[in-house]
Amino acid sequence: MVLLGSVGLLALLVSVQCLNRRQLFDYGIQFGDKILESGTDSVEELALEQTLFFFKGKFNKVYVNTNGFISLTKPTDESEYLGKMPASFGMIAAFLGDLDTTDGAGHVYFRQDNSSDVLQRAAEHIGQAFPSDDGIEPTHAIIVTWENVLPLGEHGRGDAFTKNTFQLVVANLETASYAILLYPEEGMQFGSTLINDEDQLVEVGFNEGKVAGWFGWASTQGSYYRITQDSEESVSALAQETNSGHPGVWVYKIGASPFFTSITPGEVTEVTEITTVTIVTSEETMVDTPVPEPSVPWTQHHEELQTSEPLYERLSTSPEPFAESSTPDEPQYRYVQPRRPQTPQQQPQIPQVVIIDEDELNVDVFSYNYETCSSNKHRCSVFADCRDYDNGYCCHCKPGYYGNGKDCVAEGKPQRMNGKVNGRIYVGDSPSPVEFFNNDLHSYVVANDGRAYIAISSIPSSVGPSLQPLPALGEAIGWAFALEQPDYQNGFSIIGGVFTRQAEVVFQPGNERLTIRQEFSGIDEHDHLLISTELDGRIPEVPRGATVQIEPYNEIYQYSSNLITSSSRRDYTISMPDGSVRSHSYLWTQNIKFQSCQHEEVMSTVPASQQLSVDQIFVMYDSGNQLIRYAMSNKIGSIHSGIPEQNPCFTGRHGCDTNAVCRPAQGKEFSCECAAGFTGDGRVCYDVDECSESPQICGPYSICNNQPGSFRCECLDGFQFASDGRTCIETERVDHCQRGTHDCDVPERARCSYTGDSSYICSCLPGFSGDGRACQDIDECQPGRCHSDAICYNTQGSFTCQCRPGFHGDGFSCTPGSDREQTACERHREAALGSSSSSGGYFFFRPRPAVGQYVPSCDAYGAYEPLQCHSSIGQCWCVDSSGQEIPGSRTEAGSRPMCIDHNVSPPPIGPTPRSDISPLTPGANLLFAQSGKIDHIPLDGNRMNKDESKTVLHVSGKVVIAVAFDCVDQTIYWSDITQPAISRAKLQGGETSILISKDLGSPEGIAIDHMSRNMYWTDSILDRIEVSRLDGSHRRILFDNDLINPRPIIADPTNGHLYWADWNRDGPKIERSSMDGSDRTALVQDGLGLPNALTFDPQSRQLCWADAGTRKVECVDPFSRLRRKLTEGIQYPFAIVSYGRNLYYTDWRREAVVAIDRNDGMEVEEFLPQRRSRTYGITMTYPQCPAGVNYCSRDNGGCSHLCLPRPGGFTCRCPDARDGSCVEKDENSI
Repeated sequence: MVLLGSVGLLALLVSVQCLNRRQLFDYGIQFGDKILESGTDSVEELALEQTLFFFKGKFNKVYVNTNGFISLTKPTDESEYLGKMPASFGMIAAFLGDLDTTDGAGHVYFRQDNSSDVLQRAAEHIGQAFPSDDGIEPTHAIIVTWENVLPLGEHGRGDAFTKNTFQLVVANLETASYAILLYPEEGMQFGSTLINDEDQLVEVGFNEGKVAGWFGWASTQGSYYRITQDSEESVSALAQETNSGHPGVWVYKIGASPFFTSITPGEVTEVTEITTVTIVTSEETMVDTPVPEPSVPWTQHHEELQTSEPLYERLSTSPEPFAESSTPDEPQYRYVQPRRPQTPQQQPQIPQVVIIDEDELNVDVFSYNYETCSSNKHRCSVFADCRDYDNGYCCHCKPGYYGNGKDCVAEGKPQRMNGKVNGRIYVGDSPSPVEFFNNDLHSYVVANDGRAYIAISSIPSSVGPSLQPLPALGEAIGWAFALEQPDYQNGFSIIGGVFTRQAEVVFQPGNERLTIRQEFSGIDEHDHLLISTELDGRIPEVPRGATVQIEPYNEIYQYSSNLITSSSRRDYTISMPDGSVRSHSYLWTQNIKFQSCQHEEVMSTVPASQQLSVDQIFVMYDSGNQLIRYAMSNKIGSIHSGIPEQNPCFTGRHGCDTNAVCRPAQGKEFSCECAAGFTGDGRVCYDVDECSESPQICGPYSICNNQPGSFRCECLDGFQFASDGRTCIETERVDHCQRGTHDCDVPERARCSYTGDSSYICSCLPGFSGDGRACQDIDECQPGRCHSDAICYNTQGSFTCQCRPGFHGDGFSCTPGSDREQTACERHREAALGSSSSSGGYFFFRPRPAVGQYVPSCDAYGAYEPLQCHSSIGQCWCVDSSGQEIPGSRTEAGSRPMCIDHNVSPPPIGPTPRSDISPLTPGANLLFAQSGKIDHIPLDGNRMNKDESKTVLHVSGKVVIAVAFDCVDQTIYWSDITQPAISRAKLQGGETSILISKDLGSPEGIAIDHMSRNMYWTDSILDRIEVSRLDGSHRRILFDNDLINPRPIIADPTNGHLYWADWNRDGPKIERSSMDGSDRTALVQDGLGLPNALTFDPQSRQLCWADAGTRKVECVDPFSRLRRKLTEGIQYPFAIVSYGRNLYYTDWRREAVVAIDRNDGMEVEEFLPQRRSRTYGITMTYPQCPAGVNYCSRDNGGCSHLCLPRPGGFTCRCPDARDGSCVEKDENSI
C-alpha cells in the first residue's frame, strides 16, 4: 500500500491487457437499447435503417436471439440448429449455445446507432485490424450485448462463474459490412452448454445458410466460417487472443458488394501494448495494489470454482463512472479476479503502480509480456528456432534456410507463388472498365539465379496488350527472391512472406494512374507463397499486335522499421503493327508494410538502402491463351557503382541444379550444394522422401505427406493438432453407433454409420424403406418378380419364389418335366415365352406371356447374357452367370448399364485393406481426385449418395490428375505430376505400386483397355501418347507429333478406337485413331476453346466433351459426325464421365462434382466435398465390366508383347525398348 499526499497525481502503467467490461460499447436502456424478451429461445425482428452485407447477400432486417446470435432471416426452432451446425439460415454467431435469460437472470440489449462517437470507435477497431485499409468510414452500426446470460439449466444458482457478457457490433459501410466481436475477460466464465443432455462447446462464426442452386435448382448449404473449433482452447482464446491487436476483440469483413469471395479476418494477431493513465483528484488516497492473478480459466458450465472472496468489491471513491452502462444512482464496482490457492513459489512478484508528483514525472515506459518460446514455439516455422528475449520471443530460420522465422524456405530452392487478381482497369479513353474477378496468378522463381516468371490468366484482348508495360505487377516477387550480392539481402530474407505492398503508376505524358495493392499472406500447406492482387485505375492503350520492350532499370529500396519504400522511372518502347516505334515512360512509387519481431532490432543489420537491378525483361500477351506473361532477372546489392561481382554465384551463371544453392569460393571458384530436402551432387539434385526415410517423423496419429524439398504432417481422421500445432491428439467424440446411444431403427431393419466426431447417419437396410430411424418392409412381390408358374412369398427385407405344383425350378425359372437337358437360361426363357408342345406331353398349347412379362436373354451357348432388359418397362440390369441381378446395376428407362462378360472372372478377395485404402460401396460409384487423395461417391441409380461419400485412397504429398479404373481387377490407376508417375492400387487391399516413373513429363490422362489389358496415357510436357501393359511393361510411343497439350484420353476397346483431346489454344482439337495408332484423324476442330474433359458412351455412341474455354458441354457421333450442344455457361470443367442418363464432371472453380442430364443438358445435382479444393480426374466403377470382347481379349491375341486392337482386327507390336524375342504382325478378321 502506498500513501500519497499531493493533488494532481498521475498513475502510469503500460501493459498488455485483455478487454474488460468497461471497454465494451455503451449499452443499456439509457443509451436507447431495447431489451429482448426474457427466455431460452426468444427472438425479435429489427428492421434496419441501412443495408447489411453478409457474404454475397444484402439484408434490410435482422433477428436478435437469446442463444448468442443474430440471424438474417427468421431462425428455426433451436432444436434444429443447436449442436447441428451449419444451420439452414444465415447467422452471425457471437457465442452460439443454449443460453438463458429467464426471470431477469441476464439481459440481451440491442439497438441501431449512427452517432459519431460509436461510428468513430467502430472505425478505429476496423482500422486496427486492417491497418492497410484506407477510407474505413462506417455510416451505421448494430450493437447487440448479451449481459450476464446463463447456460440453460444453471438458473437460480447465483454462481458468478457461470455468467457471460459479450458483445457484437456490426458496422455497415456503403458497400461493405464488418463484424466486431468483443469478449471481456472477466465476463466470460463458461464455454459450453448442455444440448440434448450432452455438454457441447459453444460455436462462434458466420453461417451463410441455404443458397440458391445453380440454374434455379434446389438450394444447397452455403459456407460456414468457424472462428472456434471443437476444443476448449479455441473457446478460451476468445478473451485471450485477437486479430485486431487487442485481446478479446475480433474483427471480420463479412460481406461486400459487388464482389465478395470469403470472410476476411483481421490481420493483427500481435498484442498491442495499452497505456493506462489515471488522474487522482483526492487530497489523500490509499491505493491498494492487488496481487495479479491468472485469468479465470474457461470452465464447462457444470464445473464450480471455489473461492471464499466476493467477486466484486465496493470502491470507496471513484472520480468517474467505471462501468459505461451504469446510471448515476448505481453503486460503482471494479472487478477483482477471483483468487485461487497458490504456493509461495508460484506467486509472481508484486508490480507497484507508482503515483508521483507531476513535477517529478520522469517515467520509463515498461511492459509485462509473458510470451515465451515454451508456449509459442509452434508459431515459428518448422525450419526455425525460437529464441527468448527479455520481453518476448522471436523466430530465426535455421542454417540452410532464410526468411523472417515465421516463414522459412530452403536456400537455393525454387519458389512458387499462387494468387488471385481482382479489380478494374480503364484502357485508353474507354468509358467502361475491364473487370478482373479471381483471375489466376502463378509465379515461379529460380532462386539461385534470381530469374522470375509471372503469368496471369483469363486476360481479354481488350486489356491484354496494354498490360505489357507493367512487369511491375510481379516486381515484388522478383525483389522477394532476388539474387543476393555479398552482404545484401533480398526481401524474403528480411521480412518473410507476410506483407502488404501498395504501388502507384503514373504514365507519361497522359498522366493515367493505376493503383496496385497486393497482400502476401505467407506460405500455405503446399509450400506456395499466397498473393492477392487488386488493380484500380486507367492505363494507356497499346494496340493489338504491338509488342513492348522494357529497358533494364535500377530501383533503390529504402528500409526502416516495418516500412520499405522505393520509387523509379521506367522507360519502354512500343513496336507498332505498322513497324513504327514509340517511346514511353512511367513514374513508379511503392511502399511495403510488414511486421517485424519487436523484441530485436532486425533492421539494424540491413543496409538502409539497397538497389534492385532488373534486366533481361521479357513481356508478352498471349492472345490465344489469354495470358499475360512476364519474365525478368533480379539482383539485390549496393546502391554504389563498382566492379560487378564476377563469381558465378552472384551472376547466376553457375550451372547448379535449380534445387541447389551456389556457394562462392575464391575468385570465380564455386560449388553447388543441394537445397535442404534434396540430395545429390549439386549439379543434379533429387527430392528426399522424408516420409519414407523417417516413418515416425510426424509422430503418432498422423500422416506424412512428402513434398518437393519438404514434407507436411496431417492428423488422421478423429484427431487434431494440439496447441503446439504439431502433436496430434484425439478429438472429443462419441461413437453413438458403437455405444448404442443412437436413435436408428433396430439392427434387423437399419444400419447406423459413424461419420466422425459425435455424428452418425441412419439408413435402412436393403428391402426396407424409410429415413433410417423408422424403416418399413418393402413388398417385393410385384408382378414379374417371380416366374409366371411360381408363387412369390414376401419376407421381412426380402422375398422368395416357389414353383407351383407340377413345375420344378428355383422359382425364377419353372418348367414342366423334360427329357432334353436345357440350360437354366433356356428353361427360364421357355417358361416365360411358353412352348407349342412339351416333350412330356402335358400340354399341346400354352398361352404367350402376358404384356409386362420379363423374358430373359440367352446367348448362343444357352448362358445368360450379362445384360438383361425388361422390354415393357424399359429397364435394364446386369446379371451374374446364374441370372441373378447384380445389386445397384438397374438403370432407368432409356439407358443401359455396362455389364461384365462372364468369361472374365473377378479376382479373389485380397488381403485386409490398408488404413489408407477404403473399399468401395457395392454397385456403381464415382471416383474423383482432389490433390493428395481419391474420393468416391456411391450412385443410387443416377443420384449421388452424398452422405456415403468418403476417401478411398490417400496418396500423400501428391497432386493426382488423372484417375482410371480397371473393372476386372478392381484396381484404381492414377497419375501424379509432383514427381511424375503413374501408380495403381487394388481396392480390396494390398500395397500401392508405382508403375511408371521415368521418362515422364506431365501425365494428365489415363485410359484402361480392360479387355486387352493395356494402358494408354497422354503427356502434355513431352507431347506424346504412349501405351503399355497394365503393369507398365512393354512401353511404346503411339504418337509424338502434332501434339501440344494432350490431356483427356478415352479407350473404346470393343470397337478398337482411341479418342483424345488437345487443348492447344492455337489449335484445339479432338482426335481419334485405332488403338494400334493407325488411322489417326481429327474429329472436331471448329468451335473449341479448352476441351479439358472427354468421355465416350458406347451405348449411345456419343463422344461428349466439356470445354473450359467455350464453357459448353457438347457431344458428337464419331461415326456420323453429327454434333449437338448440350449446355453452356458452365464454369471450369476438368474431367467428365458418362453413366446412365447423366454426365458427371469436375469443376475447378466450383470445386465440385456436377451432374447434368445427358438428354436436355439441365444441371440435376452438385456435390461439394467436405475439404474444398480443386477437383481433378473423374471415372466410374461398375458393378460388372462392360459387355463385349475384342481380338486381344483371349491369350493376348497370340502376340508376344503388345496386342493392340483395331476395328476388324489387331496388331502385335513391340515395345520401344529392344527385345529380340518380340514379333510384330498385323491380323485381320476373316
